[in-house]
Amino acid sequence: MVVASILFKGLKEFQGLNLCLMQETCPSVKNILLLDSEGKRVAVKYYSDDWPTLSAKLAFEKSVFAKTQKANAGTEAEIVMFDGQIVVYKFIQDLHFFVTGGEEENELILASVLQGFSDAVERLLKNMVDKRTALENLDLILLCLDEIVDGGIVLETEGREIAEKVSGHGLEGASSAEQTLVNALTQAREHFAKSLLM
Repeated sequence: MVVASILFKGLKEFQGLNLCLMQETCPSVKNILLLDSEGKRVAVKYYSDDWPTLSAKLAFEKSVFAKTQKANAGTEAEIVMFDGQIVVYKFIQDLHFFVTGGEEENELILASVLQGFSDAVERLLKNMVDKRTALENLDLILLCLDEIVDGGIVLETEGREIAEKVSGHGLEGASSAEQTLVNALTQAREHFAKSLLM
């Protein structure tokens, strides 16, 4: 029984060390923000305890918006150091996309996360990237965030892949008419494939 207890304790320490090593070597982000042209939240997700309260998060969002508002970012990603953090950002119409990482994080990886997020949002919103459309499709945007980052660890940066995964989730919430149409198309494709094989 004592040996099992020691082994269990050793296994827990190994798992903790393994998780720590994984976080040290895996690209990570501290938050992803989608703000409107006035700096108000559209969709945000925090993965770090650097901002423990809602007021701290809102203050960070206001400050980073004010700092980047003066810049003319446009549709290309810009990078700025802000409060010991690296912030990569870009603007598309009246939406402002931000990805924040620690000062030791690779700017190119953060820029890839930003590009993947904005590309996926553009695909899912059918190139109608504005605040109104984003709010109408907020569920898809939040699913995008979940597909890109989990617990701060970057999972996917390819916008097309993210949009396809999110679209797959979207079918579950589709209306019965949409599901019927998808089922009919799937059956027609299968029937056509069988007819080619015969």
